[in-house]
Amino acid sequence: MTTPIATRADGSGTRGILYVHSAPSALCPHIEWAVGGVLGMAVSLDWTPQPAQNGTYRAELSWTGAVGSAAAVASALRGWGHLRFEITEEPTSGSEGVRYSYTPDLGVFHAVTGLHGDIMIPEDRLKAAVVKSALGDTTLELEVDKLLGRPWDDELETFRHAGDGAPVRWLHQVV
Repeated sequence: MTTPIATRADGSGTRGILYVHSAPSALCPHIEWAVGGVLGMAVSLDWTPQPAQNGTYRAELSWTGAVGSAAAVASALRGWGHLRFEITEEPTSGSEGVRYSYTPDLGVFHAVTGLHGDIMIPEDRLKAAVVKSALGDTTLELEVDKLLGRPWDDELETFRHAGDGAPVRWLHQVV
């Protein structure tokens, strides 16, 4: 039995969107089970064929829950073979927003996002990128692109466009 993730006693929490960009049909029920386990409720997604990759399916889910739910979902789904997904979590008065992207080739990308969706790069990560480029290991442009998630965006863009016009279902957690 899964313990539901509850919002705080004052009823506050956050919301976000899970985009499953491509998943083999065999994984679809397992994704629903894993996401439902994290959110503490049954999840049933409307799976539609993913035209960008034959034999795979896509789905979207808008959710509400406790701060940190996006990280828990990303952890639950990462490493699942041919799955591609993104999950976002909106900022609250006490937390920044987040975005996670996952592809089989690149693994997980995590970014903190501000109120308007801008990626916020921590100072130490930016300094490390400057040092790597100064040592000649890479270019600063390439390192900044990685910090902004460009390799993930490049790989997922085809899958995003293939899903234009797909329905979004809101799922509200009741505690």
